[in-house]
Amino acid sequence: MTTRSVPVPDGLDGLRLDQAVSRLFGLSRSAAAALVEAGDALVDGVPRPKADKVTAGSWLEVHLPAPPVAVEVVPQAVPGLRVIYADDDIVVVDKPVGVAAHPSPGWTGPTVIGGLAAIGHRISTSGAAERQGIVHRLDVGTTGVMVVAKSEHAYTVLKRAFKEREVEKRYHALVQGHLDPLRGTIDAPIDRHPTHDYRWAVMSGGKPSVTHYDTLEAFPAASLADVRLETGRTHQIRVHFSAMRHPCVGDLTYGADPTLAARLGLSRQWLHARALSFLHPVRGKKFGSTATTLMTWRTR
Repeated sequence: MTTRSVPVPDGLDGLRLDQAVSRLFGLSRSAAAALVEAGDALVDGVPRPKADKVTAGSWLEVHLPAPPVAVEVVPQAVPGLRVIYADDDIVVVDKPVGVAAHPSPGWTGPTVIGGLAAIGHRISTSGAAERQGIVHRLDVGTTGVMVVAKSEHAYTVLKRAFKEREVEKRYHALVQGHLDPLRGTIDAPIDRHPTHDYRWAVMSGGKPSVTHYDTLEAFPAASLADVRLETGRTHQIRVHFSAMRHPCVGDLTYGADPTLAARLGLSRQWLHARALSFLHPVRGKKFGSTATTLMTWRTR
């Protein structure tokens, strides 16, 4: 455990104690609140309730827990993980449900990175140790196509392509109710949920987020939609359709009907990444020419 002592800066004057601890030490709100409730955050040498307001210039002393042990990538066979395409620079997979993109604290299940290591794929060493080669992610409960960088050059090029919105991402989503209009665009900024660390929400001060959709088929209690992402925010599709009061079927985190989910046997959001289209990071451009070759992968 490490002890840090700092004065409360003017910019945090009037904030709740747990908010101030979160901002000053880069902790999540829940982690900061836990520290305060455990008596590990003192204001001028005295423990205070987490809802107490701090005053600029007060001395804040916090006992921080030891940093987490680095997460290692462990080669582990992943049933259902299918390699769609692979070369020296990239590997494209069809990710099954219940598989995370990479290891993370608290996750003990299978990962794409671990599954690729188990079948002999060498992944780029760029990125954090547990996220090497990861240029985009799919949620554990989301299935479908995903690309991983194998070379350092591919990692750099693909990270830029995703950032610059040069990658086309198409999904199928089964959402509750009937969309009105049947085809449209959801343009609503997304940021972290103000009270739930693990959730995101449409927030006025969030990052620009744009989702295009087209209803493919309507059922009595749900609609199958084809979705194209213009941006790639965390949980974007789930958040946007939830904000329209049409959450993905089975997505209890974002307000789905548990009765309908149980009737359909779903314990996760019905969301499938059906297609991914981008320029190959090495062979996508012909030298000495402006001609490009667009590569597209689709799941079955």
